[in-house]
This record gives sequence, structure tokens and C-alpha cells, in this order.
Amino acid sequence: MELARNKKNTGELVVKSRTENLSLIRDFISSQAASSGLSAEEIENIMLAVDEACTNIIKHAYKSYPEGDIVIKLEYNHEKLIISIIDHGNTFNPDTVPDPDLQKYYRNGKVGGLGMYLMKTLMDDVKYISVPGKYNKVLLSKSINA
Repeated sequence: MELARNKKNTGELVVKSRTENLSLIRDFISSQAASSGLSAEEIENIMLAVDEACTNIIKHAYKSYPEGDIVIKLEYNHEKLIISIIDHGNTFNPDTVPDPDLQKYYRNGKVGGLGMYLMKTLMDDVKYISVPGKYNKVLLSKSINA
């Protein structure tokens, strides 16, 4: 998921794995994506997808350990916006997460557990790369239809 070599706009944010940093992450995504050509609704969806990814990192990769680093990089050109989110926590295999039965989910009043589903629904492409003992990377991309 490399961007073409034409004009690129990039930004990076590094935060500790604490839920109170989720608002900083949302603000970063919003401000960085503002001039990408995406609509306000698309940017809101991207913010939600990134929020879900980072929440999963905090809860599962770092097991709520508050000192783990989360590195968020955003870059875009006139065709595509790509966000990479890197952590050094526990590895994860997204293929083990089944798509939810939403009717059953709501009938049972379940809360949480929709992160992967939301990311896949809100973004054009979601990739997960894990190098055990080194890092995990989530790549989220959205086409820009200018």
C-alpha cells in the first residue's frame, strides 16, 4: 500500500497507550486529513476506524499497560489516504475474528467487539502486519475521489 511518488502530505503522532489519548488521536486524524479532499463524513469514519484500532491496541496488544507507545502515521496524495498504526504489544491475528451477527449482537445487548468489523466497513482496505517480538502494524486506507 505505497503511495505514488507525486505530492505527499504526511504527519506523525506518538502517544502512550492510554484511553485518555484517544481524543488526541482523533484530533490528529481530523486536522491531518482536513485538506485531503475527503468529505467531513469520510473523515469522521476514518477517525472512528482509527479510534477502534487504537482502542484494540490499548486493551489487547498492551493489555491496558499505560506506557506502551502507539505510533500513528498519516499520509495522502490526490488518490489515497493511508494511516499506519504501530505498536509493540502482543501480536494478533485478525483472521481469527469472525464477522459479527449484528441482529444477534443487538438482541443480546452486547457491548464492544465490533472494532475489526467497523474498520473493514468504514475503510477501503485494512491490513494487519505482525512481526512477533518486534511490532504490529495496522494499515488503513481510503481512496480519495476528488
